[in-house]
Amino acid sequence: MKNPPQYIDWFRNSSSYINAHRKKVFVVLLPGEALAHSNFNNIVHDITLLHSLGVKLVLVHGARPQINAALEGAGIESTYHKGLRITDAISLQIIKQIIGALSIDVEALFSMGLANSPMHGADIKLARGNFITARPLGVLDGIDHALTGMVRKVNAMAIQQHLDRNNIVVLSNLGYSPTGEVFNLSPEEVATETAIALNAEKLILFIPQNGIMDSSGHMVSTLSPASAQEVLVAVESRDENKANGVAQALNAAIAACRHNVRRSHLINFEQNGALIEELFTRDGSGTLVSKDNFEELRPASIEDVGGILELIKPLEDAGVLVHRSRELLEAEISFFFVIEREGMIIACAALYPLDSTCGEIACIAIHKDYQDSGRGEHLLGALEAHARKSGFTNVIVLTTQTTHWFLEKGFTPIGVADLPEKKQRMYNYQRNSKALRKPL
Repeated sequence: MKNPPQYIDWFRNSSSYINAHRKKVFVVLLPGEALAHSNFNNIVHDITLLHSLGVKLVLVHGARPQINAALEGAGIESTYHKGLRITDAISLQIIKQIIGALSIDVEALFSMGLANSPMHGADIKLARGNFITARPLGVLDGIDHALTGMVRKVNAMAIQQHLDRNNIVVLSNLGYSPTGEVFNLSPEEVATETAIALNAEKLILFIPQNGIMDSSGHMVSTLSPASAQEVLVAVESRDENKANGVAQALNAAIAACRHNVRRSHLINFEQNGALIEELFTRDGSGTLVSKDNFEELRPASIEDVGGILELIKPLEDAGVLVHRSRELLEAEISFFFVIEREGMIIACAALYPLDSTCGEIACIAIHKDYQDSGRGEHLLGALEAHARKSGFTNVIVLTTQTTHWFLEKGFTPIGVADLPEKKQRMYNYQRNSKALRKPL
């Protein structure tokens, strides 16, 4: 095998994520729409893979479309107030039947172990119980919500005991009161409160689309809780997002991240492998809501030398950049800036001082997977800002293949004789690089 298949490289690159996820608690919301979709078997396989890799899992399943269908079949009209179903005693009896049947179906899927299938040898044990204490929602805006409730307490200790025994815990959208009542809850609230109570590493919410769309209809890959709150306005303005649970899921992601859950992921339950792509690749497949700096432009440190060398090597081999040894790069590392994404250096550039008024921008390199993404402009802007702060009145660049790019960024051609004296002495006439300058 001269050229290893792409999946081999992917599998090798996933090792850092495997190590990071092991023994961490993930809470996964499986809405009723996901359970009813033809891709759900694949989701079960992917969840089984996570369990095999040492992830501690709590699954929260909903039943919104199944309940709607059952109530309609019984001739009962569903009534809502602010997105919450108003649950009377008759409706609750039907809801309990639906939840019980769905929970059994989920257990059956995780019990499969056919040879030549992803479930073979998994031997997964599921745990269910009265882990969610609930209370009635009460009267809101003059409307009695009857047996619709909200989470009062999550028995995190009991859940954690099952997780420590290597069991997967399964919760539904039902909660129980100390007086023996059963309440119909929002599955998004159950998932959120459970993630918070367990100090979960992640809250994963399946939705019927590829992440969250902004007001222009474009998928947003990463959001802070604050920016997610702004996007939520656009999401809630579309009625379909309330009906299909997208608005509720985004609300849950924001609430979780504003507490102690580091990351919330919103991914498509219709897309085969979306869960694996989201958790084991740098760019994921959906929308990440996180307080972390998912991508950061910063000054380079000595720990970045290896990543920079790996980044610039293809450009050195192609003759685009001058070769730099590890020793030289270590000596010059204070001149470099990098963009780090999920622990990987994906871009770098340097600003070398030439005299009291001029600096040289050099060694701009962008990882092949992130080119044409605006990161070059981002780096250039940061270097120009740093040059101004350093007191430089202009910057120069020498290039063999990217002249037009720099011309578009406001640089103008100059001759070798116009270069600072230090750079004239170092000029390599064999490379015959084009010289350009930009006043600051």
